[in-house]
Amino acid sequence: MQQIESGQRRLTAEGLVVAVREVDVPLDIFINPLLIAGEARFSWRRDADTPVSDLDAFERQAGEWIGTYGELRAMIGDPVSPIVHRLNLTRASSYEDATDAGEAVARFLELGPVPSRDLAQAMYDRMSILVLMVDAGEGISGFACLVRNLGAVLVNRNEIPGQRSYDLAHELFHILTWDAMPPERLDDGEGSGKLQKRVETMAEKFASALLMPSWLLRTMTGDATDPAWLNATATGLGVSAKALKWRMVDLGRIDRGTARAYDDDLLVNNGGLVSGDRELLKFGRPFMDVMAAAILQGHISVGRTAELLAIPVDGLGELFEAHGIARPFDM
Repeated sequence: MQQIESGQRRLTAEGLVVAVREVDVPLDIFINPLLIAGEARFSWRRDADTPVSDLDAFERQAGEWIGTYGELRAMIGDPVSPIVHRLNLTRASSYEDATDAGEAVARFLELGPVPSRDLAQAMYDRMSILVLMVDAGEGISGFACLVRNLGAVLVNRNEIPGQRSYDLAHELFHILTWDAMPPERLDDGEGSGKLQKRVETMAEKFASALLMPSWLLRTMTGDATDPAWLNATATGLGVSAKALKWRMVDLGRIDRGTARAYDDDLLVNNGGLVSGDRELLKFGRPFMDVMAAAILQGHISVGRTAELLAIPVDGLGELFEAHGIARPFDM
Protein backbone atom coordinates (compact mmCIF):
# COMPACT_ATOMS: atom_id res chain seq x y z
CA MET A 1 0.00 0.00 0.00
CA GLN A 2 2.84 2.43 0.80
CA GLN A 3 4.34 1.83 -2.67
CA ILE A 4 0.96 2.59 -4.29
CA GLU A 5 0.49 5.77 -2.27
CA SER A 6 4.00 6.97 -3.13
CA GLY A 7 3.53 6.24 -6.84
CA GLN A 8 6.24 3.54 -6.96
CA ARG A 9 3.72 0.90 -7.95
CA ARG A 10 0.67 1.15 -10.21
CA LEU A 11 -2.67 -0.26 -9.11
CA THR A 12 -4.18 -2.69 -11.61
CA ALA A 13 -7.92 -3.13 -12.14
CA GLU A 14 -7.76 -6.42 -10.28
CA GLY A 15 -5.78 -4.84 -7.49
CA LEU A 16 -8.31 -2.03 -7.25
CA VAL A 17 -11.13 -4.51 -6.73
CA VAL A 18 -9.12 -6.22 -3.99
CA ALA A 19 -8.32 -2.87 -2.32
CA VAL A 20 -11.97 -1.81 -2.32
CA ARG A 21 -12.98 -5.12 -0.78
CA GLU A 22 -10.20 -5.16 1.82
CA VAL A 23 -10.62 -1.60 3.14
CA ASP A 24 -14.42 -1.60 2.73
CA VAL A 25 -14.77 1.81 1.06
CA PRO A 26 -16.62 2.92 -2.09
CA LEU A 27 -14.82 2.67 -5.43
CA ASP A 28 -15.10 6.47 -5.84
CA ILE A 29 -12.51 6.92 -3.11
CA PHE A 30 -9.89 5.62 -5.55
CA ILE A 31 -11.10 6.93 -8.92
CA ASN A 32 -12.82 10.27 -8.22
CA PRO A 33 -10.15 13.03 -8.30
CA LEU A 34 -12.49 15.51 -6.62
CA LEU A 35 -12.81 13.57 -3.38
CA ILE A 36 -10.63 14.73 -0.50
CA ALA A 37 -10.82 11.59 1.61
CA GLY A 38 -7.55 10.94 3.40
CA GLU A 39 -6.17 14.46 2.96
CA ALA A 40 -8.83 16.52 4.76
CA ARG A 41 -9.28 17.02 8.49
CA PHE A 42 -12.82 17.25 9.85
CA SER A 43 -14.36 18.26 13.16
CA TRP A 44 -18.10 17.70 13.61
CA ARG A 45 -20.55 19.41 15.94
CA ARG A 46 -23.20 16.85 16.71
CA ASP A 47 -25.45 15.46 19.40
CA ALA A 48 -23.74 12.70 21.35
CA ASP A 49 -26.28 10.09 20.20
CA THR A 50 -25.91 10.84 16.46
CA PRO A 51 -24.69 7.61 14.79
CA VAL A 52 -21.12 7.81 13.50
CA SER A 53 -22.28 6.03 10.34
CA ASP A 54 -24.50 9.03 9.55
CA LEU A 55 -21.53 11.34 9.94
CA ASP A 56 -19.34 9.15 7.73
CA ALA A 57 -21.89 9.22 4.91
CA PHE A 58 -22.43 12.97 5.11
CA GLU A 59 -18.71 13.62 5.44
CA ARG A 60 -18.07 11.86 2.15
CA GLN A 61 -20.76 13.88 0.38
CA ALA A 62 -19.62 17.17 1.89
CA GLY A 63 -16.01 16.30 1.14
CA GLU A 64 -16.88 16.03 -2.53
CA TRP A 65 -18.54 19.46 -2.44
CA ILE A 66 -15.43 20.99 -0.89
CA GLY A 67 -13.01 19.10 -3.13
CA THR A 68 -14.95 20.06 -6.26
CA TYR A 69 -15.11 23.69 -5.20
CA GLY A 70 -11.34 23.84 -4.66
CA GLU A 71 -10.53 22.15 -7.98
CA LEU A 72 -13.00 24.22 -9.99
CA ARG A 73 -11.77 27.49 -8.51
CA ALA A 74 -8.31 26.66 -9.84
CA MET A 75 -9.75 25.68 -13.25
CA ILE A 76 -11.62 28.97 -13.68
CA GLY A 77 -8.48 30.92 -12.87
CA ASP A 78 -9.28 31.87 -9.28
CA PRO A 79 -7.30 29.47 -7.10
CA VAL A 80 -7.67 29.49 -3.34
CA SER A 81 -5.10 31.80 -1.75
CA PRO A 82 -2.13 29.97 -0.18
CA ILE A 83 -2.15 32.54 2.64
CA VAL A 84 -4.01 31.25 5.67
CA HIS A 85 -5.01 33.09 8.83
CA ARG A 86 -4.16 31.76 12.28
CA LEU A 87 -4.71 32.96 15.84
CA ASN A 88 -1.77 33.12 18.23
CA LEU A 89 -3.50 30.97 20.84
CA THR A 90 -2.54 27.68 22.49
CA ARG A 91 -4.05 25.44 25.13
CA ALA A 92 -2.07 27.47 27.67
CA SER A 93 -3.86 30.67 26.66
CA SER A 94 -6.44 32.08 29.05
CA TYR A 95 -10.15 32.38 28.46
CA GLU A 96 -9.61 36.14 28.46
CA ASP A 97 -7.15 35.67 25.60
CA ALA A 98 -9.81 33.77 23.63
CA THR A 99 -12.35 36.52 24.36
CA ASP A 100 -9.91 39.21 23.22
CA ALA A 101 -9.25 37.21 20.06
CA GLY A 102 -12.97 37.06 19.30
CA GLU A 103 -13.28 40.83 19.58
CA ALA A 104 -10.12 41.34 17.50
CA VAL A 105 -11.49 39.13 14.73
CA ALA A 106 -14.80 41.04 14.82
CA ARG A 107 -12.84 44.25 14.24
CA PHE A 108 -10.64 42.69 11.55
CA LEU A 109 -13.66 41.41 9.64
CA GLU A 110 -15.43 44.77 10.06
CA LEU A 111 -18.65 43.02 11.04
CA GLY A 112 -20.60 46.13 11.98
CA PRO A 113 -23.64 46.47 14.26
CA VAL A 114 -24.98 42.94 13.65
CA PRO A 115 -21.90 40.66 13.48
CA SER A 116 -23.89 37.47 12.86
CA ARG A 117 -25.48 38.91 9.71
CA ASP A 118 -22.22 39.51 7.84
CA LEU A 119 -19.96 36.85 9.36
CA ALA A 120 -20.23 34.20 6.63
CA GLN A 121 -19.53 36.62 3.78
CA ALA A 122 -16.70 38.30 5.70
CA MET A 123 -15.04 34.94 6.37
CA TYR A 124 -15.06 34.33 2.62
CA ASP A 125 -13.99 37.82 1.54
CA ARG A 126 -11.29 38.44 4.16
CA MET A 127 -10.08 34.94 5.02
CA SER A 128 -10.95 32.82 1.96
CA ILE A 129 -12.91 30.45 4.20
CA LEU A 130 -15.78 28.72 2.41
CA VAL A 131 -19.10 28.69 4.28
CA LEU A 132 -21.82 26.30 3.10
CA MET A 133 -25.38 26.28 4.39
CA VAL A 134 -26.60 22.72 3.99
CA ASP A 135 -29.34 20.29 4.94
CA ALA A 136 -27.55 18.19 7.54
CA GLY A 137 -29.21 15.27 9.28
CA GLU A 138 -30.90 15.58 12.63
CA GLY A 139 -28.36 15.95 15.43
CA ILE A 140 -25.71 17.46 13.12
CA SER A 141 -25.10 21.18 13.60
CA GLY A 142 -22.26 21.35 11.10
CA PHE A 143 -18.52 20.91 10.87
CA ALA A 144 -15.19 22.51 10.14
CA CYS A 145 -12.88 21.12 7.49
CA LEU A 146 -9.27 21.89 6.67
CA VAL A 147 -7.73 20.58 3.46
CA ARG A 148 -4.43 21.93 2.23
CA ASN A 149 -4.85 25.74 2.22
CA LEU A 150 -8.65 25.67 2.13
CA GLY A 151 -10.73 26.07 5.26
CA ALA A 152 -14.46 25.35 5.11
CA VAL A 153 -17.35 25.49 7.55
CA LEU A 154 -20.67 23.77 6.93
CA VAL A 155 -23.69 24.84 8.95
CA ASN A 156 -27.07 23.15 9.17
CA ARG A 157 -29.38 25.76 7.63
CA ASN A 158 -32.38 24.20 9.39
CA GLU A 159 -31.17 25.29 12.83
CA ILE A 160 -32.65 28.43 14.40
CA PRO A 161 -30.69 31.64 13.63
CA GLY A 162 -28.96 31.91 17.00
CA GLN A 163 -27.68 28.35 16.81
CA ARG A 164 -26.44 28.84 13.24
CA SER A 165 -24.56 31.98 14.23
CA TYR A 166 -22.96 30.28 17.21
CA ASP A 167 -21.96 27.19 15.20
CA LEU A 168 -20.35 29.36 12.52
CA ALA A 169 -18.34 31.42 15.01
CA HIS A 170 -17.38 28.32 17.01
CA GLU A 171 -16.07 26.50 13.94
CA LEU A 172 -14.20 29.62 12.81
CA PHE A 173 -12.24 29.37 16.07
CA HIS A 174 -11.24 25.80 15.20
CA ILE A 175 -10.19 26.78 11.67
CA LEU A 176 -8.00 29.58 13.05
CA THR A 177 -6.38 27.47 15.80
CA TRP A 178 -6.26 24.05 14.11
CA ASP A 179 -2.47 23.68 14.07
CA ALA A 180 -1.98 24.59 17.74
CA MET A 181 -5.17 22.98 19.09
CA PRO A 182 -6.48 20.33 16.68
CA PRO A 183 -10.18 19.75 17.42
CA GLU A 184 -11.63 16.30 17.89
CA ARG A 185 -13.35 14.77 14.88
CA LEU A 186 -16.53 14.21 16.86
CA ASP A 187 -17.34 17.31 18.90
CA ASP A 188 -20.36 17.18 21.20
CA GLY A 189 -19.41 20.52 22.76
CA GLU A 190 -17.71 18.98 25.77
CA GLY A 191 -14.47 17.38 24.62
CA SER A 192 -13.21 13.97 25.65
CA GLY A 193 -10.45 15.10 28.01
CA LYS A 194 -9.54 17.96 30.33
CA LEU A 195 -7.41 19.76 27.75
CA GLN A 196 -9.96 19.31 24.98
CA LYS A 197 -12.75 20.57 27.23
CA ARG A 198 -10.62 23.65 27.82
CA VAL A 199 -10.29 24.16 24.06
CA GLU A 200 -14.07 23.93 23.65
CA THR A 201 -14.59 26.50 26.39
CA MET A 202 -12.10 28.79 24.65
CA ALA A 203 -14.09 28.34 21.44
CA GLU A 204 -17.27 29.32 23.28
CA LYS A 205 -15.63 32.46 24.69
CA PHE A 206 -14.28 33.38 21.26
CA ALA A 207 -17.65 32.85 19.56
CA SER A 208 -19.49 34.88 22.20
CA ALA A 209 -17.09 37.82 21.92
CA LEU A 210 -17.10 37.70 18.12
CA LEU A 211 -20.89 37.79 17.89
CA MET A 212 -21.40 40.14 20.85
CA PRO A 213 -18.31 42.38 21.14
CA SER A 214 -18.14 44.51 24.28
CA TRP A 215 -18.02 47.85 22.44
CA LEU A 216 -21.28 46.98 20.69
CA LEU A 217 -23.09 45.91 23.85
CA ARG A 218 -22.01 49.07 25.65
CA THR A 219 -24.23 51.03 23.26
CA MET A 220 -27.26 48.93 24.25
CA THR A 221 -28.71 50.30 27.46
CA GLY A 222 -31.41 48.66 29.49
CA ASP A 223 -31.98 46.19 32.31
CA ALA A 224 -29.89 43.17 31.33
CA THR A 225 -31.85 40.98 33.77
CA ASP A 226 -35.18 41.76 32.10
CA PRO A 227 -36.19 38.78 29.91
CA ALA A 228 -37.96 41.10 27.47
CA TRP A 229 -34.74 43.09 27.01
CA LEU A 230 -32.61 39.96 26.66
CA ASN A 231 -34.98 38.40 24.11
CA ALA A 232 -35.36 41.53 21.98
CA THR A 233 -31.66 42.41 22.06
CA ALA A 234 -30.56 38.87 21.26
CA THR A 235 -33.02 38.64 18.36
CA GLY A 236 -31.67 41.88 16.91
CA LEU A 237 -28.11 40.51 17.14
CA GLY A 238 -29.04 37.13 15.66
CA VAL A 239 -27.93 35.23 18.77
CA SER A 240 -29.72 33.27 21.48
CA ALA A 241 -30.99 35.10 24.56
CA LYS A 242 -29.29 32.55 26.80
CA ALA A 243 -25.93 33.23 25.13
CA LEU A 244 -26.49 36.96 25.57
CA LYS A 245 -27.27 36.41 29.25
CA TRP A 246 -23.92 34.73 29.87
CA ARG A 247 -22.09 37.33 27.80
CA MET A 248 -23.60 39.95 30.09
CA VAL A 249 -22.26 37.97 33.06
CA ASP A 250 -18.76 38.11 31.56
CA LEU A 251 -19.14 41.86 31.09
CA GLY A 252 -20.32 42.38 34.66
CA ARG A 253 -23.83 43.52 33.78
CA ILE A 254 -25.48 40.48 35.36
CA ASP A 255 -24.38 38.89 38.61
CA ARG A 256 -23.30 35.28 38.16
CA GLY A 257 -25.56 34.06 40.97
CA THR A 258 -28.51 35.86 39.40
CA ALA A 259 -27.74 34.26 36.06
CA ARG A 260 -27.60 30.77 37.56
CA ALA A 261 -30.97 31.26 39.27
CA TYR A 262 -32.56 32.67 36.13
CA ASP A 263 -35.63 30.97 34.64
CA ASP A 264 -34.20 30.10 31.23
CA ASP A 265 -37.63 28.93 30.06
CA LEU A 266 -38.32 32.65 29.57
CA LEU A 267 -35.52 32.76 26.99
CA VAL A 268 -36.47 29.74 24.82
CA ASN A 269 -36.43 30.77 21.15
CA ASN A 270 -35.80 34.29 22.44
CA GLY A 271 -39.20 34.38 24.10
CA GLY A 272 -40.88 33.14 20.92
CA LEU A 273 -39.43 35.93 18.78
CA VAL A 274 -37.54 33.55 16.50
CA SER A 275 -38.22 30.19 14.91
CA GLY A 276 -36.60 27.88 12.39
CA ASP A 277 -39.00 28.93 9.63
CA ARG A 278 -36.73 31.47 7.92
CA GLU A 279 -35.30 29.75 4.88
CA LEU A 280 -31.66 30.21 3.95
CA LEU A 281 -30.65 29.46 0.38
CA LYS A 282 -28.69 26.26 0.08
CA PHE A 283 -24.89 26.29 -0.25
CA GLY A 284 -24.38 30.07 -0.54
CA ARG A 285 -23.54 32.58 -3.24
CA PRO A 286 -19.71 32.13 -3.36
CA PHE A 287 -20.03 28.39 -3.90
CA MET A 288 -22.72 28.77 -6.56
CA ASP A 289 -20.71 31.49 -8.35
CA VAL A 290 -17.86 28.99 -8.80
CA MET A 291 -20.26 26.30 -10.05
CA ALA A 292 -21.79 28.70 -12.60
CA ALA A 293 -18.41 29.87 -13.89
CA ALA A 294 -17.17 26.29 -14.19
CA ILE A 295 -20.25 25.28 -16.20
CA LEU A 296 -19.86 28.28 -18.54
CA GLN A 297 -16.19 27.46 -19.10
CA GLY A 298 -16.89 23.79 -19.74
CA HIS A 299 -15.07 22.39 -16.71
CA ILE A 300 -18.14 20.57 -15.37
CA SER A 301 -21.38 19.53 -17.02
CA VAL A 302 -24.83 20.61 -15.93
CA GLY A 303 -25.79 17.00 -15.25
CA ARG A 304 -22.70 16.36 -13.13
CA THR A 305 -23.32 19.54 -11.15
CA ALA A 306 -26.92 18.54 -10.47
CA GLU A 307 -25.77 15.08 -9.41
CA LEU A 308 -23.10 16.55 -7.14
CA LEU A 309 -25.59 18.83 -5.40
CA ALA A 310 -28.28 16.11 -5.31
CA ILE A 311 -30.93 18.24 -7.00
CA PRO A 312 -32.71 17.88 -10.38
CA VAL A 313 -31.51 20.00 -13.30
CA ASP A 314 -34.60 22.24 -13.13
CA GLY A 315 -33.98 22.72 -9.44
CA LEU A 316 -30.35 23.61 -10.18
CA GLY A 317 -31.45 26.40 -12.50
CA GLU A 318 -33.88 27.70 -9.90
CA LEU A 319 -31.16 27.64 -7.24
CA PHE A 320 -28.83 29.72 -9.42
CA GLU A 321 -31.59 32.27 -9.99
CA ALA A 322 -32.52 32.37 -6.31
CA HIS A 323 -28.91 33.33 -5.57
CA GLY A 324 -29.12 36.10 -8.16
CA ILE A 325 -26.98 34.21 -10.71
CA ALA A 326 -28.10 33.91 -14.33
CA ARG A 327 -28.64 30.29 -15.35
CA PRO A 328 -25.37 29.12 -16.95
CA PHE A 329 -27.33 26.81 -19.25
CA ASP A 330 -30.46 26.90 -21.43
CA MET A 331 -33.53 25.10 -20.04
